[in-house]
Amino acid sequence: MQIRLAENIRALRRQHRFTQEQLAESLGVTPGAVYKWEAGLSQPELAIIVELADLFDTSVDVLLGYEMKDNRRQTAAERLQRCRVEKDRTGLAEAEKALQKYPNDFEIVYRSAGLYRVFGIVEGDEALLRRALTLLDKTRLLLPQNTDPKIDETVLYAETAQTLLALGEADKAVSLWKTHNAGGFYSHIIGSTLSSSCDRPQDALPFLSDALLTACANLVNIVVGYLNVYYKQQDFAAVQAVTRWGLDTLGGLKDKDRPCFLDKVNASLLVCLAAAQKNCGEPEAAAVSLRQAQTLAAQFDAAPDYRGDALRFVSGGEPAGIYDDLGATAMDGVRKIVRDLDDAELLTWWKELDPDEA
Repeated sequence: MQIRLAENIRALRRQHRFTQEQLAESLGVTPGAVYKWEAGLSQPELAIIVELADLFDTSVDVLLGYEMKDNRRQTAAERLQRCRVEKDRTGLAEAEKALQKYPNDFEIVYRSAGLYRVFGIVEGDEALLRRALTLLDKTRLLLPQNTDPKIDETVLYAETAQTLLALGEADKAVSLWKTHNAGGFYSHIIGSTLSSSCDRPQDALPFLSDALLTACANLVNIVVGYLNVYYKQQDFAAVQAVTRWGLDTLGGLKDKDRPCFLDKVNASLLVCLAAAQKNCGEPEAAAVSLRQAQTLAAQFDAAPDYRGDALRFVSGGEPAGIYDDLGATAMDGVRKIVRDLDDAELLTWWKELDPDEA
C-alpha cells in the first residue's frame, strides 16, 4: 500500500502542476516530508491523506490505490479457474478464502480441487495432493449442484485416480479407472499405467488394444468431418491435405501384406482424394487415385477381415467394424461416395473402371 500511495501522490502532484515545495506549503509540512512520501520512505498521517485527496479532487481509496476485489461466487470461481490455467500459485490462497466463504458450493470446491491437484502434480507435493483428494471427495457429494455437462461422476473419479497416481498409488488408481471405464473411455490410461507404473505389460495389452481401436474410429470420424467442412467450403486443397493425412496415419496401423478393415476406409478416402485432385486441376493424379480406390476395394472384398487384431499392435480377435455405414462391401461404399459427390465427370471415369456401376 505504501508503494502505491507514494506513486499516486507523485503522479497527482505532477498532474496538478505542483512542485514538492508548493504541495508542502499547501499542507503545512516541509518539502522534505513530501519528498519522503513520494520516495516511499514514510507515509502521511491519516488527516493529511484526507487533505491530499481533497486537494487532488479524488477519493481516499483512489489515492491509496485500493481496489475492492470482487468476491462474488461466480467471479471467485472464474478467478480460481484462471489461476489453474495460468499456473498462478497465488490461486491456492484464493481457493482457501473462497472455500471459507462458499464451503458447500460445487464449482468453488471443484475449482479449488483442480488447483491443488495441478500444483501437487507439478511440485510433487504430497500435502497438496492429499488436499485435492479431500476436496474431490466433497465435490462428489455436491454433484447435484453441477450445471456443466462436461463434468459428471465418472470425470470426478478419473481426476481422483490421476491424483492417486501422482501420489504413487498406481494400483488404487487403476482400480478406480477400471470401475468407471464405461465405453472404454479410460482404456488408454489404464493400459499406459499398467505397463509403466504397475509393471504389468501383459495386463496392459487388452486395454491398449481397445484404446487403439477406439482411436481409429475417432480418427476416421474426424477426417470425414473435416472433409465435409472443406468440401462445403470448396477448399479442395484442404480436402487433399486432410485426406492424405488420414491415409498416412491409418496406413501406419496396417500390415501391408494382410487385408484389413482399414482397406475399406482407405478406399473411400481415395475417392475423396480423387475428387479433390480433379477440382484442383490434376486430372492425371485423380485418375490414379480412383484406380487405387477400385483396386483396394476389390482386394478387400475378395477376403474381408473385420477383426480387431488385423491391425498392427492390436491383440485379441474382437470384431472392429469402425466404418460400416457406407455399404455391405468396400465396393458398395466407394460407389456410394462417387454418386454422393454428384460430379458427372468423376462418375464417368468411375464407370470406366466399374462396369457393374448402374
